[in-house]
Amino acid sequence: MDLLPIRRHRGIRQIGEGLGTLDREVFDAIAESPSPLLDAVMPRLTQAADHSKLWFAIAAGLAAFGTPSMRRGATRGVVSLGVTSLLTNQVAKRVWKRPRPNRLLVPLARQSRRTPTSNSLPSGHSASAAAFAVGVGLESPPIGLGLALLAGLVGMSRIATGAHYPGDVLAGFGIGAGVAVLSSRIVPPVVPTRLPTADPLMVDAPERPDGAGVVLVVNPASGGGTGADVIEQVREALPRTEIVQVDETDDVAKVLRTAAETAEVLAVGGGDGTVSCAAGVALEAGIPLAVFPGGTFNHFAKDIGCETVARTIDVIKRGSVSCVDVACINDTNMVINTASIGAYPMFVQTREKLEHKIGKPMAGIYAMFHTLRHGQPVRIKYDNKSLQTSLFFLGNSVYLPSGFAPSRRERLDDGLLDVRILETGRRLARVRILVALALGRLTRSPLYHEMRVPEFSFTALDGPTVLAHDGEVGTEFTDATFRVRYRALPVYRRLP
Repeated sequence: MDLLPIRRHRGIRQIGEGLGTLDREVFDAIAESPSPLLDAVMPRLTQAADHSKLWFAIAAGLAAFGTPSMRRGATRGVVSLGVTSLLTNQVAKRVWKRPRPNRLLVPLARQSRRTPTSNSLPSGHSASAAAFAVGVGLESPPIGLGLALLAGLVGMSRIATGAHYPGDVLAGFGIGAGVAVLSSRIVPPVVPTRLPTADPLMVDAPERPDGAGVVLVVNPASGGGTGADVIEQVREALPRTEIVQVDETDDVAKVLRTAAETAEVLAVGGGDGTVSCAAGVALEAGIPLAVFPGGTFNHFAKDIGCETVARTIDVIKRGSVSCVDVACINDTNMVINTASIGAYPMFVQTREKLEHKIGKPMAGIYAMFHTLRHGQPVRIKYDNKSLQTSLFFLGNSVYLPSGFAPSRRERLDDGLLDVRILETGRRLARVRILVALALGRLTRSPLYHEMRVPEFSFTALDGPTVLAHDGEVGTEFTDATFRVRYRALPVYRRLP
């Protein structure tokens, strides 16, 4: 009986020794292979990947010229790369102490200029390459496939130049891919909704190459001076546009109503709160709305494809108009983006303040902890349920991804409200929510409620509660009913 554990250990040791021998034999075969192509390409490729320069350059290109999914992928890839680099160099290389291969076995033309001094296992270059490629691929699979092939070549270059054994490269690939996949459990990638929807409802609108018939209401000081830039660009590109400037003392709603009386197109430059007000005025007047990004975040402008002044100018010139949904609160107040009660605005502000410093996953976890600790809960009743919540989110149209980090919409005309509620009144609710968030299982938690409906009503059980919408603190409601006005608002936008 005592011999069984000994035999097992001996068998495991023999397997390890066999794999090590195979690893060295594969390295020797590659090192001894005479190939002008390897001599020319591999050193340059491995140098390009030094300090992740190659991946940062690709990320910059995707961020500057890519689609929204590519830009999200670039961000996810860089964050995954950073975490992987720290884990590989500061932890893994100190745990597994393996000497580097004999560089003298590699042809001189293929040897890298710099001789690494750290342990061989795992390959840091390979880990970073896999982390970036998989991170990008989670958001943009076609680009991720191409980057995976490039990452494989980078790993190959580490063997061909004599820096690592094949096993080191495979271990690096495993670590990098694992970190990227784990990050997707904390912040899920945006997956386009598969809900069946009708084709976009386009509206015949005349081309306006000089802006004739457009009245623009804008505050030059909005967005830290962005409003002044809007005015300058519109005057140059759309000279016949009538520009109405407002300041902090003006009643913006009144100015918008006056402008709508003579406008064929009501244009607005400002943040989402101002745009929400303009949407209600345009809807009431029966004229299309044009949105110039002039606020801090400009969520609505981004979702309709008008994230820059130049793009809004372009769609006005081309007469590109389609209809989008708006949500109404008690048939009066308009919601173009989101509405919330409780501490959801605190959660968003905290997350957005930190995500550029520590990354969105960690920023989301900290923001959730901060909000659950300091936010004031609200008791509400809806349908047949009564519960306490600190985080209540309602979106106009379906937001992606699921969970409590909604970031964007694929459509603004699906006729649905996106409602998400975190229940905090149960035993150990805060701890359970934070654990579920850290494990990437928040959407499976019984404390998380998500629904997509055309109408939603709630009653605040402890009296009136403040409802914020579109970035502005609104009025107090005891009873609130949200309804979708399906494709009610014609908007100048880039057509889907």
